[in-house]
Amino acid sequence: MQHSELSAETLSFMKNLGFPRLKVHHSYNHFDFTEGARRILVIGPMGSGKTEFSARVWRDARIARQKSGAVAEQTTSGRADRRIVYFVRSVMDKLRFPDYPADALAYRGGYERCGENICYISNSFELEQAIHDHPDAGTWIVDEASFYDERTAYVVKEASLRNDLVFIFPTLVLNFRRDIFNRTTQFLLENCTDIFPLTAYCEHPDCIEDSFYTYRYYRIDGEECPALYFDPLIVIGGDTTKDDPRQPNYCTRCDRHHYLPGKEYTYLVLKPLGESASRGDLAPLRRELELIKSDITRSRLHSHLENRFLQGESPEPVNLNALKVPCIAEKALIFLFAEQNLISEDQMRLLVGELDLDREYMQQTLRDNGRPLDLDQFTLSFK
Repeated sequence: MQHSELSAETLSFMKNLGFPRLKVHHSYNHFDFTEGARRILVIGPMGSGKTEFSARVWRDARIARQKSGAVAEQTTSGRADRRIVYFVRSVMDKLRFPDYPADALAYRGGYERCGENICYISNSFELEQAIHDHPDAGTWIVDEASFYDERTAYVVKEASLRNDLVFIFPTLVLNFRRDIFNRTTQFLLENCTDIFPLTAYCEHPDCIEDSFYTYRYYRIDGEECPALYFDPLIVIGGDTTKDDPRQPNYCTRCDRHHYLPGKEYTYLVLKPLGESASRGDLAPLRRELELIKSDITRSRLHSHLENRFLQGESPEPVNLNALKVPCIAEKALIFLFAEQNLISEDQMRLLVGELDLDREYMQQTLRDNGRPLDLDQFTLSFK
């Protein structure tokens, strides 16, 4: 609150208490277990403390359970006591924090042991079953809920309203592209009752501004190589820094230092090539993918990034490092197939065979993104 917004009475009262003119900020409150039927989004970029927020709720619950029966009456609806917290993680998350116990509610600064009150799920049906199997749990922390199917938002809304349950969703709202993560995220936003926004310092070494965005990049020979806009939406991996050029790293960045090369190219060039392919004209897309794979300096992608980031008034040459990352042609094709639904399975197999693309990388990435496809069968002739 600005000084000009403080009433004369408030200023006079603070002065009488011996306080100077100052701004009073609201600190973290202990979690309120008395209010049910809430769906709480805890949002922010990677590294902003979303899961640590959940750990504080877990610790608060441990203290609240030591209170008397009078408190239990305030926190219980039916069989569910909101002081009993259950933690839900994605099965994909098992690769993170491999050195922690299997029952750990783990975050970057430590972990809490959840004992039997933790499970790993892959979809909304398994979440629904977990809720059914644990009717005494009144507060559910569903980590990274954006990774589940859209049905999740309605499963939790129904359970929340029916049994006065509280659901807490520490989750990304924006992906590394700064787009709404997916339709699940959209539905969670539409059905939430509370939002706790978190920020972090920008992790660029020369910056200390507030950051709101998750940044994906690769490290190649010690250089920062920003992910292209059409990099696969989901890449499963751990939290450790990686020098493998096929494995991305993540940090949080401000507007200025969140590099995202190739967005304009994606919609000006790549997607129209995919649309032409969907109408039966595969040759233009094949030519661009072949150049990206074999002679990238002659590709339209290279030309676009050079014009965009080297010829302008404020050059940003770091964006050209994105072209050093391997499997760019593979990623472009995955984007058109798995996200845009413009390329058929037969066209995928044809292009993979004709261009000798990395099948192992593509098949793993397609599985991670929910579009598994056997690429070992392909046609040898290009038409």
